Amino acid sequence: MNTLSYKTVSANKNTVNKEWVLVDAQDVVLGRLASVVAKMLRGKNKPNYTPHVDCGDNVIIINADKVKVTGDKLNSRVLFSYSGYPGGRHDRTVGELIEKNSARLVERTVKGMLPKNRLSDKIIRNLYVFAGAEHDKEAQQPKKLDINAIM
Repeated sequence: MNTLSYKTVSANKNTVNKEWVLVDAQDVVLGRLASVVAKMLRGKNKPNYTPHVDCGDNVIIINADKVKVTGDKLNSRVLFSYSGYPGGRHDRTVGELIEKNSARLVERTVKGMLPKNRLSDKIIRNLYVFAGAEHDKEAQQPKKLDINAIM
């Protein structure tokens, strides 16, 4: 029996194979999109997943302005940000955020599904969100991924 085959191999930043993935968010539910993208950013879809290493892929999301929100969340779900000053709380609905900057809404949703630690700051840098169908990452030759086929 070969005992070397039973050793657990942990990934490190030299052995990680990072790929570029292109995701089209048109007519995809926001929460489902964010959960799939968070798993890909974290690297949980790979066999060499290691919790303390950034082993996920680089993800490009296009058509963030055409993302779908179910129910009455466009008008009833209120998100807030706080500036740090007294009276500095700003309340906005999801509909207002989609009109103002839909890419930031998608980034915020994905970031909320990542772990709250120092590694998440490094992981979120691998996410690139664009409101329209055009992006500036053609040189990386990303692979297209159909989110509806995964879910």
